[in-house]
Amino acid sequence: MTTNTLASLHRENAASRAVRSIAPASFRIVDETPADVGAREALLDAALGPTRFEKSSERLREGRAPARGLALAARLHGALVGTIRLWHIASASGHAALLLGPVAVSGAHQSLGIGGALIREALNRAAARGHRAVILVGDEPYYRRFGFEQRFTRDLDMPGFVDPARFLGLELTPGALDGANGLLRPTGAAAVRAPRLRPARLRRAA
Repeated sequence: MTTNTLASLHRENAASRAVRSIAPASFRIVDETPADVGAREALLDAALGPTRFEKSSERLREGRAPARGLALAARLHGALVGTIRLWHIASASGHAALLLGPVAVSGAHQSLGIGGALIREALNRAAARGHRAVILVGDEPYYRRFGFEQRFTRDLDMPGFVDPARFLGLELTPGALDGANGLLRPTGAAAVRAPRLRPARLRRAA
């Protein structure tokens, strides 16, 4: 991770601590569990709407499991109030990276710094696990504070339309995206589907 990016993350950490110090209650960021699936889907539906499955980023997520250790949940009083996941991808040129998203926070908890804290924690965990780069589609003025820039994705393509102004990258390791070009593709493991339960057969009365 570059010096500028580290400095930015340190500033964001300080800001987050300040926000949480005046918040009426603190939240925790923990690993997502299978029990979170229902609450997570409801949160994403409320935050992003029904068109979230039409986004080009979804083509890189569907049918795939998130990267190990990089599916996180924010909890407040035991309830899930925020979510973030990162996914394995690679460019046509063979450059490996992670796709960040979706990230969402409950509408009733937008002022606690949860979104920024989720992003910082995810990036720190990704760097600690040896991942070298992260790519996302999102608002550049917001993600700039975490070190994301358009210059890292200029020669990359998404599997579908993407606004170039919202197509951003971050190098956790300097030079990780040098020469990266072409269409991004998913490389993560296939998602494990829960087995369908067969309904019990009713015995006919004799």
